[in-house]
Amino acid sequence: MAGNFPLKVSLPLAKAEIIADEALRVATEEGMMPMTVVVLDAGGHPVCIKRQDGSGIGRIEIATAKAWGGLGFGESSRNLGGRLKERLGFQVAAAAAFDGKMAAVPGGAMIMEDGAIIGAVGVSGDLSEKDEYCACKGIQKAGYASEPAELDESWR
Repeated sequence: MAGNFPLKVSLPLAKAEIIADEALRVATEEGMMPMTVVVLDAGGHPVCIKRQDGSGIGRIEIATAKAWGGLGFGESSRNLGGRLKERLGFQVAAAAAFDGKMAAVPGGAMIMEDGAIIGAVGVSGDLSEKDEYCACKGIQKAGYASEPAELDESWR
């Protein structure tokens, strides 16, 4: 058969926009600093990027690094940071291998469907724990499971 065949989409734009919009809504409702949200598909490609007015320069890159690094290791950026806490040399090497797209701090959450990662969300703008909270709330609003599944509300 000849012709162009459509790609199977595991994370549709409409769902990515729900994730980003909810993350930003929660940030506003909770009185957080201006946020930037990056939603990536499982291949690390941007599906949706949104930033609130006043979100600082570099926030897209930081949010991307949180999501991308998590995808690269198959876990949330919080879990990755905890696991690599005593392995700073490896963190530096991995960040170099990922062209700087790895931030092993909270704020990058995996988007899960049927036990598989279908994408990741990175949020940057406030305390890392607040960023992660917004990411997970967005994922859950879109009807997916988040990893981490439990919301860290220690910042409250």
